[in-house]
Amino acid sequence: MPFRPPLVAHEYFSADPPELPRRRHGEGGPQEITHAELMATDPNGISVKAHATSGDLLTAQVTAAGEGIIRVRLSTDPAARTRSARVLPLTRPELGYQADVQVADGVIRIVAGSITAEVTLEPWGLRFVETGTGRLLTRTAPGVVDISGRMRTAPFGLSAVDGSVVAYHETFVLPADEVLAGTGERFLPLNLRGQRPVIWNFDAFGSEGDRAYKNVPFYQSSRGYGVVVDSGMPIEFDFGASTQSVVQIVVPDDLIDYYVLAGPTPTEVLTRYDRLTCRPVTPPKWAFGSWISSGFFVDTQEHVLQRARTIREHGIPCDVLHLDTYWQPDGKWSELRWDPVTFPDPDAMLAELTAQGFKVCLWMNSYLSVNSDRFTEAAEKGYLLKRADGTAYVADSWHGSFPECGIVDFTNPDATSWFQDLLRPLARQGVQVFKTDFAEGVPADAIAFNGMTGTELHNVYSLLFNDAVSAVTREVHGHSMIWGRSSYLGGQRHAAQWGGDTMCSYPALASSMNGGLAHGLSGVPFWSHDTGGFSGTPTDDLFLRWAQFGALSPLLRFHGTTTREPWRFPAVEAQVIEALKLRYRLLPYLYSQALLSGETGEPIMRALMVDSPEDPLAWRAEHEYRLGSDLLVAPVISEEQERYVYVPAGQWADWWTGEVQEGPATVHVSPAPDQLPLYARVGALLPTTAAEQSIPDGPWKSITLVSVGGLSGTTEIRDDDGVTLVTAVREDATFTVTTSGPARLDRVEFAQVAGCAVPGVVVLNGKVQE
Repeated sequence: MPFRPPLVAHEYFSADPPELPRRRHGEGGPQEITHAELMATDPNGISVKAHATSGDLLTAQVTAAGEGIIRVRLSTDPAARTRSARVLPLTRPELGYQADVQVADGVIRIVAGSITAEVTLEPWGLRFVETGTGRLLTRTAPGVVDISGRMRTAPFGLSAVDGSVVAYHETFVLPADEVLAGTGERFLPLNLRGQRPVIWNFDAFGSEGDRAYKNVPFYQSSRGYGVVVDSGMPIEFDFGASTQSVVQIVVPDDLIDYYVLAGPTPTEVLTRYDRLTCRPVTPPKWAFGSWISSGFFVDTQEHVLQRARTIREHGIPCDVLHLDTYWQPDGKWSELRWDPVTFPDPDAMLAELTAQGFKVCLWMNSYLSVNSDRFTEAAEKGYLLKRADGTAYVADSWHGSFPECGIVDFTNPDATSWFQDLLRPLARQGVQVFKTDFAEGVPADAIAFNGMTGTELHNVYSLLFNDAVSAVTREVHGHSMIWGRSSYLGGQRHAAQWGGDTMCSYPALASSMNGGLAHGLSGVPFWSHDTGGFSGTPTDDLFLRWAQFGALSPLLRFHGTTTREPWRFPAVEAQVIEALKLRYRLLPYLYSQALLSGETGEPIMRALMVDSPEDPLAWRAEHEYRLGSDLLVAPVISEEQERYVYVPAGQWADWWTGEVQEGPATVHVSPAPDQLPLYARVGALLPTTAAEQSIPDGPWKSITLVSVGGLSGTTEIRDDDGVTLVTAVREDATFTVTTSGPARLDRVEFAQVAGCAVPGVVVLNGKVQE
C-alpha cells in the first residue's frame, strides 16, 4: 500500500517549495562540528575555527546582538550572508553592543545582559542560561546515532551532496515537558511538538492544514526563551517529530544565522524580537471598527451604495466598506483600474460613502492577468519575474480558476515605482486602504531582476509587496496600513493581516483562531479573519458564532464567497448587531490595548500563556484567549453549542450573569445563542464609550469607566492624544477615581459581579457622581 493513496487529492500549487537533494546510497550523513579552536575575542563575542567530522574547517561566531540576545553563525565563509540580504535585511542586530566575555575553566561565557551563552570548545557545545540565576534555557544537542551507526538528527554543522554544501543545521534539546509555540500563522495545535513545518508561504486554500500563508522562522518556549532564524529560504523545523527529544533546524542557505532571545515571559521575548526585527505598526483608529465586504462575486457601484445605505438603515456599526475583486474588469486582475461599466463614476460613489462615514478598501494583488494591457506593458519594460530564457514568467496563480498571470518584480526599483504609480491615483481619489491578497506565488525556478532565484525570493516577496503598497497609503493618507494575506519575518510592520480563505465550518473557525493565536506569539499583534468563513455559505448559527468571535478579535471583517451582509441572515441579524455594539462599546479598551501592543509587541488577542507564563496548563490551552489582559474570550467552536473553558488563575466574572469563577479551573459552558463565553477579570477597570454607527475622529469624546467588582486598582487609557493614568481607591462604600492625563472620563459604572457590593458613593476627580 503506498504511503499516500493515489486517490487522495494533493493541492497543486505553482510555487511549491523545492526539496533538498537526496544523498546517494553510501554518501555520508550530516557533518557535525565536533570541536573548535578560539580564533578571536571581540567586544561582543568570539570567533572560532570549527572542525567538522569530515575534516572540513568552518567559521563559527557566538556574539551578543543586543541586551538579552545571543547570535550564532556558522559557515564555510566567515563573510557569508543570507541570500535574502541581497534585497532587504530581515534582522537588525545591535553590532556595537558590548558583551562581557569571560574565558575560564575551558568555558567561554558571553554575557548579553539577561542571557548568557556558555561555549565549550572540546567537545563543541553551547548552553544558553539565564544570567544571574544560571537557569538553563536550552542547549545544543549532539547528533543521535542509531544502532546501524547512522546519524538520525542534524546537529550543529552542515550537509553536503556531491561535494557541495546544501544546508546548515542546528539541534536543541527538547525536554518532555517543554512547550514550543510560534512560527507564524500555523493552523495546527498551538504546541508545536510533533510538527515539522516548512517555512514557505503557501496559498493554503483554507485554514485547517499544515500549509501557512504567513510563516515566521521564530518560536518561543515555556522555558522562557525564543529562537529566531535569519533566512528567507525554505527552512525546515522538526519539533520532535522524527525524534521526540530534540528540535532540529535545517537551513538551505549560505550559512546558519540564528538568535536566542531571553524572556522569561512571552512579552519580554516579543519585545526583544521587535528590537531585533522591527516594531509593530498600529492601524489607525477607524480600522478597529467593523469592515463589511462585497464578497467574492460581481459587484456594481449601485450595489455598493445600496449596501452602505442598508448598513446605516439597519443600525449596523461599520467603518469600512471593502470592495473585492470585481471593482476591476472581470478576468483582468489585478489591473488596478475601475471597471467603467459597473463603476461608471467612482468619484461620486466615494464622495457619498465618505459623507456617510465610511472608509473604502480595495482588493488587489501583485499578479497581472495575461488578458490585461498592464501585463503587456510590464512585460515589455521588464517589470515581471522571468524564466531562465528571459521571457516573462506566466504562472497559474489562481489554481486554474482564472487566467494565468505575470508577477510584478519588486527587486526592480523601476517596477516598484511603476506599480506604486498605479495605486496613487486610487489613493488620492479617496481609497483609504488596499487589501494585498496573494503574494505566495513566486515559483521556485523564477529569476528576479537582481539575480535572485524564485526560491531565494519566495518568502521575502510578501514583505517587498506590502512595503510598496503601505508606502503609498503613508504618502497619501499618513498611515501605513494594508490588509495582507501573506507575510514573513518582520511582517509586523504591516498592519494588518488576516487568516486567508477559511471554510464555512466550526472546525475552520477553531483552527483559524489557533492560527491567529500562533501568529500573535510570532510577533504580529494585529490579526483578523473572514468573519462567517470564506468558502461557502454559513448556517445562521455559525454566522452568529463567528460574528461573536469577530467582534472580540483585534480587527473585524465580514467577507466570503457569498454575502456576509448581516441582513442576509435575518434570523440572527439582531444578535449580530448586538455583538457589534458590544465591540464598539469596548473600543476605548481595545484601542488602548492596540497602542500598547504597538509599544511592546504583545498580541491583543493572546494565548493564555502570555499573561500566565508560569502556568503549564496555560501553555496548552487552545481555542480561547485573553483580549488584552482583562477579558477572557472562549468562542463557541462546535455545532453542539457547548464547550470546556480553561479559566486561568484569579477571579473571573461572567460578562452576562456576574457569576464569579475562581481559577485555575476548567468549566463546562452551554451559552445562549446571543451570548458567547466572555469573562472579565475581577478588579479590572475597563474604559468604554457609547456605541455609535462609526468611530468619530480624534480622541474619545466621552469615556465611561466600568469597574469589575468595585475594587481598588489602576489602569492606563491610551489614545491618540496620549496616555491617561486612572487610579481607583475603594474605602468602605466610597469609590474614588482620579485621572492624570488627557482622557475625558465622564462616568463610572459597575459591572454585575456576584458577591461584590456596589459602592454607595462615587467620587470622580473630586466631584461626587450623581
